[in-house]
Formats: sequence, C-alpha cells, structure tokens
Amino acid sequence: MKKIIVILLALAVMPLHAQDLPQFKRIVRQLSSARFQGRGYARDGANKAGKYLAREYEKAGVDEVTLQPFTIDINTFCGAMEMRADGRKLKAGVDFSMREYSPGVHGEFPVYHVDTTDFDAARLLADLARPENAGAMVCCDFWFTYKHREVFSKLQKTGECNNAGLLYTWEAPIKFFKAYGEKVVDKPIVWVTPEAIAGVKRVRLNVDNAFLKDYALFNVIAKVSGERSDSCYVFTAHYDHLGNLGPRVFYPGANDNASGSAALVTLAAYYAKNRPPFDMYFVAFSGEDANLRGSTYFAEHPVVPLERIRYLFNIDMIGDDNPALYCELSDAGMPQFPRFEGLNAQKWLFSKLDRGELAANSDHYPFAVRGVPCIFLENKEGSAFPHYHTPADNIKTVRWETYEPLFRLVTGFIEGWK
Repeated sequence: MKKIIVILLALAVMPLHAQDLPQFKRIVRQLSSARFQGRGYARDGANKAGKYLAREYEKAGVDEVTLQPFTIDINTFCGAMEMRADGRKLKAGVDFSMREYSPGVHGEFPVYHVDTTDFDAARLLADLARPENAGAMVCCDFWFTYKHREVFSKLQKTGECNNAGLLYTWEAPIKFFKAYGEKVVDKPIVWVTPEAIAGVKRVRLNVDNAFLKDYALFNVIAKVSGERSDSCYVFTAHYDHLGNLGPRVFYPGANDNASGSAALVTLAAYYAKNRPPFDMYFVAFSGEDANLRGSTYFAEHPVVPLERIRYLFNIDMIGDDNPALYCELSDAGMPQFPRFEGLNAQKWLFSKLDRGELAANSDHYPFAVRGVPCIFLENKEGSAFPHYHTPADNIKTVRWETYEPLFRLVTGFIEGWK
C-alpha cells in the first residue's frame, strides 16, 4: 500500500509536459536522411519533406493541415561538381563549395593570389589587365574581399576586368549558403579552404548550375482548435535546408533545422491531447534558407490576422548541447521576457537565457518587424554548432539535450499566462 501511495504522489508532482523524445528523434532522423537530399530546392527535396511533415501532423491528431503555396527564384547545384588544384582532386563540401549566386564554370584557369599584406587596388587591377593574367581565377581571403568589396565587386562583372572568376578562401569547415541565390552573377565564385589552394598555380573546374524560375514551394500549417479563437499562439520552424552540392553531396541539416521541425510536431501532438484555451498554429516554413521567403510570404498572407497572435515562438537549431539558450525578441515580445526568465530559473531548465539583438537571421523576423510579440529560440555554440551549413550536420553530430527543457519552457510559459 505504501508503494502505491508513493507512486501516486510521484505522479501527482510530475510535470504535465508530455514531451516525446523518441518521436522527436525519429522525425529528426527521417528529415536528415538521404531520402530528402538535404531538403533543398532541387530534386524536390524540400517539397517531399513538407509532405512528410503534413502526414506527421495528421498522425499527431491536429484538427486541420493546410499547405500554403508560394514560389521563388533560386540557383542550384545538382549537376557536375569537380575541382582540381594543380592536378589534385578537391572534395566538394569539404575543400570547396560554391557561392550561392555563382554561375557554373568549366575549364582550366591560372590562379592569381592577391597580395593582402601590401594591397593596392590600382596595382591589382593593373596586374589583372596584363596578358599573362588574362582569364585568371583571383584568389583572396573572403573577409579581405568584404572589406574591399567596392574593388572586388568589379571582378564579378563581365567587362570590368578580364579575370575568369574568384576563389574566396574560408577557414575550414567550408560553409554553403543559399540566402542570396535568387540571382546569378556574371562570373563564378568558389569558396575554398586556404590549405587546398595555398601556392596553387592552376585550377580545373567542372561545375554545373541550374537557375530555377518560379520554383513552387509551400508552408505546412497545422491547427489545434482551442476553447477561444479571438487570440492564438503560433509555433514556427523552417523545414527546408541547403539541398545538394553536386550529384553526391547533400546537406542533411539535422540540427538546422530538422530539430525545430520535429519539435513542432511533438508540440502539436501535445496540444491535440491537451486542448488549449486558445487556438494553436504550428507553421513549418519552406524557403528560410533562401532569405526567409516562406515566413515572409506567410506574414504578408497570414491565415490568421497578425494582431490576433498572442505570442509566436520560432524554434531553430535546437539540436545542440549548450546549457545556455540563445534567444531574440521583438519589441512587442519584450514585456513577456521576464516571465521566460522567471520560469527558466524556477524550473532549472537552462543555465541562462542569452538574449541577443533582433536580426533577420530566422523566421521570427518578418513577424517582429510587423509588431507581432515573438521570441526566437536557438541553441548555439555547443558541440553541434561547428557543423552548421556543412555536410557534417547529420544524425551523428546532432545533440538531444536541448529538446526537453525547451519543450517545458514554451509549454510552461503558455500554461502560466492566463
């Protein structure tokens, strides 16, 4: 009898937050698998992942699931992806990758290494005008080119200089981005590690690009009806990622952002079983890695008036193990931040909530600038973070420590707000 009483008491004091770690892990594993090829904008990876999430929402017991279509223009690299430096084969995604707005490139080129210790812009342009440097790939540290972007932007344009393209050096691990891939510039731009290109005199490149015009994508919107519909809570996460770099390399994106997408499904399942006082929306965005295109479209074409959103939680990259949680808040969301801090301290969830300045770095931003109370939740600078935007962001490097305390933080915040 005593044992039964102890068990009942234990159940009575257990938190009512039904986070589902096995389900969370299963969805992360699926979304980051080769089945979806990095959830990118070619090979239909993003759209296949979106349809998979729609089915998961339905299995979670939500009241309705809708797909919100939109289109983007986007540059992709699914064809040939080969580079040799003085005859040595470099590895795509490890030794080199492509700038997102680069055209394809085919041929062999001399390499002109920029002197950054005694840099003179006029001398650089004069050197490149010499016949022996015609058709060269200009090699320079990326941050140096960024500092002198007025000069180096000329090297990207046909007619400004006779170079063939640019080699941007970047310390390993080499990153790949898609944010500004809605255009294609005149000349190829290749990211390459300093070790792979140091002292190299010639490079051979065989790289295909495909520019997709009006490529069809969609946001996945699940709803759990509450007792009232005059206000609502919104949970968001992006499910798209970087897709492919050539025929054999893809970016799994287990942390970024299979983790946030999986959290949305488990939150939807929780509220489907525990009817909330207000309507709940769970919006999985596509097009985040193409400059927040899906969330911007939703904010411009909301399925519920933005002024009805009581609070929006954007969950991105929570597959890490930093004991602190990074967050950003909109101006309208700031008055509630002390409640987050108080709940976190009371429940001993994270060592601290590390608040940063609001930035256009994830899907909360289109809502923040429109006056919606919102918070961006991310776990960064843990052991998974160095693999961000590399092929190594996979099921082997993703971490699980953040999921349960984050689940308790957001559900506890809602339960405590009457």
